[in-house]
Amino acid sequence: MTASRRSLALLALLAVLWVLLVPGRRGFFDVGVYYGAVQHWVGGGDLYDYLRPGTVYGFTYPPFAAMLMTPLAPLSWHTAIAVSIVLNVVAGGLVIRWLVGCLGRPWLLVALLCVFLAPVRDTVSFGQVNLVLLALVWWDLRRGPRAGVGIGIATAVKLTPGLFVLYLALARQWRAFLIAVSTVAGAILLAAAIAPSASRTFWTEALWNTGRVGDLSYVSNQSLRGVLARADLPGWSWALLVLAVCALWMVRAGRAARAGDHTTGFALTGVATCLVSPVTWVHHLVWLLPALYLAWRSGRARILVIAAYVLLCTSAVWLWSDGGRSLAAVLGSNLYVWIALALLAFLPITPHNPAPLLEQHQPQEKDLVAG
Repeated sequence: MTASRRSLALLALLAVLWVLLVPGRRGFFDVGVYYGAVQHWVGGGDLYDYLRPGTVYGFTYPPFAAMLMTPLAPLSWHTAIAVSIVLNVVAGGLVIRWLVGCLGRPWLLVALLCVFLAPVRDTVSFGQVNLVLLALVWWDLRRGPRAGVGIGIATAVKLTPGLFVLYLALARQWRAFLIAVSTVAGAILLAAAIAPSASRTFWTEALWNTGRVGDLSYVSNQSLRGVLARADLPGWSWALLVLAVCALWMVRAGRAARAGDHTTGFALTGVATCLVSPVTWVHHLVWLLPALYLAWRSGRARILVIAAYVLLCTSAVWLWSDGGRSLAAVLGSNLYVWIALALLAFLPITPHNPAPLLEQHQPQEKDLVAG
């Protein structure tokens, strides 16, 4: 057995141990909220009145998301968990396949390395939906003139992927933009027709109640709003930071679009989404994975990319979970925010022939082995 095969075997063994030991550590809390909420709703209750027993957490997504989750209602709890795990594994595998561009050893290596990342661990062990939404968005990058549906569905489920709709406009992909907007509008109208009460509650009350999603200063909130909340700075300063980050995103993503590098444009948009959202829990940071992979593939500053990967594996921010205003606390409790800002500012852009959202060159196995 060659050294590379031994390394892959060791990684595979570690991944198996991870699968056996880690996923239950968050108790599949979020899928428990989805499961309980749709059961409550199907049983005649108000979707946004439901709270998971013993907690203050309820359903926070639009009614369209609840409609998609209603098949969970008749299932047993353990079957619902199994469905969540399968969806996340399949979605993550597809995203890696689309990024790497080939199956076999390179795909396996990247997949095994992703398994150890804290955002992936938490997505699986909470039973979150972010990997599925990531797959929907990146599916659109491969759909050519039919692009827009995946982004539209993802936005209708969780709103924050709406920045990808704006990317389509920034990139002058007008057909895809109109399809995405139409998909979002259609999903909202469908939900309003089927569940008018829940729709009214969400758009007039639940959407604006940030207390429903938890404490903004909690160390797991790795967004710009979380940085300011932990520093106890006024809310208006968040608006200024969001404007600055959006301006940087428009410059960099616009440059990628003009270069025909929609892969990097999408990756930059995922990073910006994490930064500008008021709440970006650690499990939301799966949106950084494409940018992290592209940064590695570029061959530049690989030591820094490795350092970012290691930090994202270690859950290091929790070392400062008790707060503090020291320089170490400010730097340490916001580590993932600094990584996201670095990716947004410095992720390399690769010129392509300007084209619609067609499948672009993906590295073949020899590219990965050589790099």
